[in-house]
Amino acid sequence: MDIPRIFTITESAHRIHNPFTPDKFAVLGQALRLEPGTRILDLGSGSGEMLCTWARDHGIRGVGVDMSSLFTEQARSRAVELGVADRVRFVHGDAAGYVADEKVHVAACVGATWIGGGVAGTVELLARSLGEGGIILIGEPYWRQLPPTEDVAKGCLAGAVADFLALPELVASYGRLGCDVVEMVLADQDGWDRYEAAKWLTMHRWLQAHPDDELAGEVRAKLTSEPVRYATYTREYLGWGVFALMLR
Repeated sequence: MDIPRIFTITESAHRIHNPFTPDKFAVLGQALRLEPGTRILDLGSGSGEMLCTWARDHGIRGVGVDMSSLFTEQARSRAVELGVADRVRFVHGDAAGYVADEKVHVAACVGATWIGGGVAGTVELLARSLGEGGIILIGEPYWRQLPPTEDVAKGCLAGAVADFLALPELVASYGRLGCDVVEMVLADQDGWDRYEAAKWLTMHRWLQAHPDDELAGEVRAKLTSEPVRYATYTREYLGWGVFALMLR
């Protein structure tokens, strides 16, 4: 069980696998008013930066689940590096359908709502692990400005314009799921740059080290096309944020 290898190549140097930066996760932790001992479940935990830094800064306890064996190992190493390995645990496994053994105060899926077949299914999944009065965290893209054509939407790596909502519509959709939106922290364009542009140096160095790898052609094609595609489409049209929800 693992994610496609192309992602572990392009994002192997990332600590955060979405458009958030460390300061955005710090703001989010403060906004949630986290207290020592808060129990957190993070589905699609990547390299563990959110749980590890919150354990260091707020004294939370948490479990992260991710399909990537590389990212899971990176998360475990990060926990040791920050001295929080006794407070956070990382599981290599399928987050889809994962339910915590013990009810948690915060149940999160920050950028991997495909595990529940979309936002509605992911909210339902996270609610199964949530204690009374707990908070659900959802990380999700939205349109900063509506693409004028379907081709522009595809340039943002969406299947269609209908794949994402504008921010007001996304916020309203959580209410239709029976949730109050109690906080939100949005990525900015600098965060997008750090997520997307950091891949390019990683790919270039990987190609230098692995010129004969079976994926070398695919990586070369991505490195050639991605900077222009990203600057033309994603950076201009696509937003991303983390939304804190409480069940009504």
